[in-house]
Amino acid sequence: MPKIYEALAKNTATKEEVEKFTVGRDRELDVLLAEFDVLGSLAHTQMLESIGLLQTSELKLLQKELKVIYREIKAGQFRIEPGVEDVHSQVELLLTQRLGEAGKKIHSGRSRNDQVLLDLKLFIRSEIQKTVVAVQELFEQLLALSEEHKDKLLPGYTHLQVAMPSSFGLWFGAYAESLVDDLLMLQAAYRISNKNPLGSAAGYGSSFPLNRQLTTDLLGFDSLNYNVVYAQMGRGKTERNVASALASLAATLGKMAMDVCLYLNQNFSFLSLPDNVTTGSSIMPHKKNPDVFEIMRAKCNKLQGLPNEIALIITNLPSGYHRDLQLVKESFLPAFQELKSCLQMATFMLQNLIVKENILDEEKYKYLFSVEMVNNEVLNGVPFREAYRNVGLAIEEGNFNPPRQVNHTHEGSMGNLQNDQIREMMNQTLATFNFEKVQSAIERLVVDYRP
Repeated sequence: MPKIYEALAKNTATKEEVEKFTVGRDRELDVLLAEFDVLGSLAHTQMLESIGLLQTSELKLLQKELKVIYREIKAGQFRIEPGVEDVHSQVELLLTQRLGEAGKKIHSGRSRNDQVLLDLKLFIRSEIQKTVVAVQELFEQLLALSEEHKDKLLPGYTHLQVAMPSSFGLWFGAYAESLVDDLLMLQAAYRISNKNPLGSAAGYGSSFPLNRQLTTDLLGFDSLNYNVVYAQMGRGKTERNVASALASLAATLGKMAMDVCLYLNQNFSFLSLPDNVTTGSSIMPHKKNPDVFEIMRAKCNKLQGLPNEIALIITNLPSGYHRDLQLVKESFLPAFQELKSCLQMATFMLQNLIVKENILDEEKYKYLFSVEMVNNEVLNGVPFREAYRNVGLAIEEGNFNPPRQVNHTHEGSMGNLQNDQIREMMNQTLATFNFEKVQSAIERLVVDYRP
């Protein structure tokens, strides 16, 4: 099989060693972009027909065959053949093989540079939507557990020393609210990604009278990347911004996984898990290891390093396209699946979590109530510093025997969790993504258009 770009363009051979080194994993990873490459071509060919670079009869043939290829991709029947450089070349090759001359016309007015930019942005939009669904499911699980266990007290720590009473309601709810802030970052990354780079070509535009607004509308983008040089400069920057949002979610998950590992430890014993979701030891019959949360913690730590990895690849690149950017794909494209698997497993594992009751009845936790005792004296008219001294002396002299109750009523405290307000914040954040606009545009592009 001849290489399409050698056969159709340069008519020169590339040394095998050079090709192997420069292509790397690109063919393998490009399969993830295949459906989006076809979507871009569906929009681009409509635009070419609108400015007279395709005949209506050619557009009809191309649209029909592109939709066939799209269905093949969705069915897992698409592959990049040996000797074909990338997904763009493979799609064009299939069209040329099946349609002849019409297939050779689709590259007018674009470059592989703006094609891959477009593919990446469409991929990012799709993956962010799937990630948001997984976040929403975890969020609902956390809030449900917060309400279910809101009256069960838990030691609160500072410096890993027992500090003040907390509750499982607070603990589960804290991670739910953290996800809201993480989605705000993801929403910003989505907005940056939801701009159309198509028509920037190799980074300097085209002498063809391209209608960039038409492809923007057809693909459901919010707007254009207007400046063609900046459209190319956005490669790498977009991935870094999105990776920062993924890293924020990973930080929340990683911290929660660490808490769970700690609380499952026998020295804490605040939580437990059924045997069928833990692992044992080859020599210690008593072991129940939280391997899922340990792997989750490691994966999330790795994801938190992704923005820095991308930054180190792109940090000293001048404007314009550079092949260095290809390497960003290797870490960036798989990151979404890694994060989604962690989100889904977190939801599943939380459904199996067993919460211990009456933890604070143990003698070692009585000092958690020292602040409650100070505050009770203050409420009875004793100045704070005097109340603090009184309770401190009682502890020092061994006379500290507090009632083990708490009465917190202010917003966000264990007696007033504000979970409804947290859910409302989440709903407001979810509404800003406007996935419906994108979905409608893609459905029209793939199904409803009739040349």
